[in-house]
Amino acid sequence: MTEVLSTRQDETYHGEHLVDRAAMSAMRAMLALQPAADLGTSGRAAFDELMAKTPAADNVLYEAAVVGGIPGWWCRPVGASSDVAILYLHGGAYVVGSAQAYRHFAGQIATRARMPLFIADYGLAPERPFPAAVDDADAAYRGLAHAGFSSIAVAGDSAGGGLALVTATRMTSAARDDRIPRPFAVCVLSPWIDLTLASESIETRAKRDPLLSRSALEGARQAYLGMVNADDPRASPLYGDLAGLPPVLVHVGEDEILLDDARRYAKRLAKSGGNVALHVWEGMVHVFPANLDLLRAAHEALDIAGEFLREQLR
Repeated sequence: MTEVLSTRQDETYHGEHLVDRAAMSAMRAMLALQPAADLGTSGRAAFDELMAKTPAADNVLYEAAVVGGIPGWWCRPVGASSDVAILYLHGGAYVVGSAQAYRHFAGQIATRARMPLFIADYGLAPERPFPAAVDDADAAYRGLAHAGFSSIAVAGDSAGGGLALVTATRMTSAARDDRIPRPFAVCVLSPWIDLTLASESIETRAKRDPLLSRSALEGARQAYLGMVNADDPRASPLYGDLAGLPPVLVHVGEDEILLDDARRYAKRLAKSGGNVALHVWEGMVHVFPANLDLLRAAHEALDIAGEFLREQLR
């Protein structure tokens, strides 16, 4: 287990395991020889191929389905409760990624939480720009509620992590007036929370992050938002109304350019009176929990996520 080096209010800092340090060094050397990740439409096949390499969890059943008019995939752990569900929103900068490619990764969360999980295939830019992803996530959440799930959590990674926070905010507000349950928890991994790209770590972590860059995020942002202001709370949940949100768990790597997105959101949510647990992982990069074959920290982060979701349900 990685050593917890420090715990401050609302933030836990995990030291890097020696085995993970060697693995990350090898990963960085390999990535340095490859072209930069393509977050445009031409990069979709490569991104899906990469995400599909996450090992499948044992005793999880996978099924293509449509919920609330939104296609996607169910990940159902054997013996899981039938009245609880997790809505999972995949990463990919709002341009790449798919529910099918994310099945095994999301299934790892489902099995640890012991809850069925639905991955929504929300609309991607540029074919379906903002606010299609927001509308589709809303529809999927409402679809779960109308299907009889009385307790719903929202989770996601990268852009999907930001979208999960947007969805939780919107459904928390909607629950006050509509007959839908308020989300009971939110779990996000390396979330892209501020599309204005104002976080200091966009610059200070640029040389340490082998996966993301300002230019790549700027291109994805343009494809997704077009002329819409990047500080619109439906795109950048950092600028939204955080009052009344359910408990939020955030995992982020110390070496990714989105580090300060997570820290700024956690600080603002705590000041709003929210319950937030931020875990920062030494030496780790963007969405490191997907690297289950490589990193001990990946297993530990997902174990923490599963325990968090079970605890919030109780």
